[in-house]
Amino acid sequence: MKQIIYRLGKVLLVLLPVAAASGITMYLVTHKPGPSQKPATESVQTLRVIPAPVVDLVPRAHGYGVAEPVRVWEAVSEVSGRVTAIHPNLQTGQLIKKDRLLVHIDPTEYRLTKARLEAAIAETRAKIAELDQNETNTRQMVAIETQSLALSQKMLERKQQVVARNAVSQDAVDREEKNFLAQKQALQHLKNTLALIPSQRKALGAALDLNQASLEQAQIDLEKTQIHAPFDCRLADVNIEPGQFVGAGQALFKAHGTDATQINARFRMETLRHLLGSHAKTQLLGPGVDTDIFRQLFAGINATVTLQNTDWSVTWEARVDRLKESVSSGTREIQVMVVVDRPYADAVPGHRPPLMPGMFCHVALTAPPRPGQVVLPRTAVHDDVVYLVGPDNRLEKKPVTMGFAQSEFVIITSGLSGKERVVVSDPAFAIVGMNVQPVMDDALLDRLKHLARAQGITP
Repeated sequence: MKQIIYRLGKVLLVLLPVAAASGITMYLVTHKPGPSQKPATESVQTLRVIPAPVVDLVPRAHGYGVAEPVRVWEAVSEVSGRVTAIHPNLQTGQLIKKDRLLVHIDPTEYRLTKARLEAAIAETRAKIAELDQNETNTRQMVAIETQSLALSQKMLERKQQVVARNAVSQDAVDREEKNFLAQKQALQHLKNTLALIPSQRKALGAALDLNQASLEQAQIDLEKTQIHAPFDCRLADVNIEPGQFVGAGQALFKAHGTDATQINARFRMETLRHLLGSHAKTQLLGPGVDTDIFRQLFAGINATVTLQNTDWSVTWEARVDRLKESVSSGTREIQVMVVVDRPYADAVPGHRPPLMPGMFCHVALTAPPRPGQVVLPRTAVHDDVVYLVGPDNRLEKKPVTMGFAQSEFVIITSGLSGKERVVVSDPAFAIVGMNVQPVMDDALLDRLKHLARAQGITP
């Protein structure tokens, strides 16, 4: 019995520590705290926004073209002769005032021709005066010869009456009849002379007219020996020297008028139509539109011409003049002629150059303001949809209808009433309803307003 108790005690000594360790282990495992967990948080994306501006929009169209003179004078010698004198400033690039004498051709030959014609005219007039006097004398002689013929006829009749009574001989009657016929012949000769006077007067008159016409031509040729500037101009391509012999039809030099310069600027048809506004006007605008109608359509459109350089720019006020007859085959652009009056008026050497031919210029056409227009940057519109930031800073998507695009912005005709917070930066993951941290882009808003109001627009 004691042995059994002894063995049981040894077993318990082994099992009790094991059981206690197992119990402690199970207790620690079941009562161990779990891992700490952080609460879930929503990500926020920072985006640039602007309130959709409502502005008084100034529609503009931009084009480019090369300046050229409105008037070009190519001086051509209309008479031949030796050049006796030229203007001291007759050199390429010089400015010449209107009516200045530029070239003088030797007039001696034309003066001699004029003198000969004047002498011929005086001679013809003297012949006409002599003919008039001859006509007067002949008429007087006709009157006298008519009376003499009447007396001779009476004498012949008396002798014929008394010849039967043998009061006179037949020979006396024959002599009297011969005298009567001679008197009649003399009278007829005078009448024939009078009949020829009208044709002689016509011949002399025709000769006088011919000499007078030749004299006028000689006077014109004499005046053509002096070449004057027809308008204020700038000389180009001068090819003449004193003492040089020039022939009729020889080109001497070219000159460009300084009173006006025109620019042939190219524009897209749709941009020009945006300037007109009303549908009725846009339907009239086309490549074949009449010049008068075109000027009426663009009567309220202002034009400016800008010459841009790396360090400075110069601007001139201009006027829309006409539409060229052709359309560019490559770009389908319309060519509009704008004119700058007095392009040399405000020129300052070294600071403000005149608008000279050959300058490549930017042309801006500006229409009257259109109030209450919503404008947005082009980059803010994605396939007729814009992203907005709602009152709770959640991303929203809004469809819009665009009008025409201009410069860096587009006009929104429907979908926005103005002042909505529009996303102007490209969201990396555009998920409607996502949380957004809006950042106001004041610089972009100011630039957009300036562009829409045509203030500080860069071409």
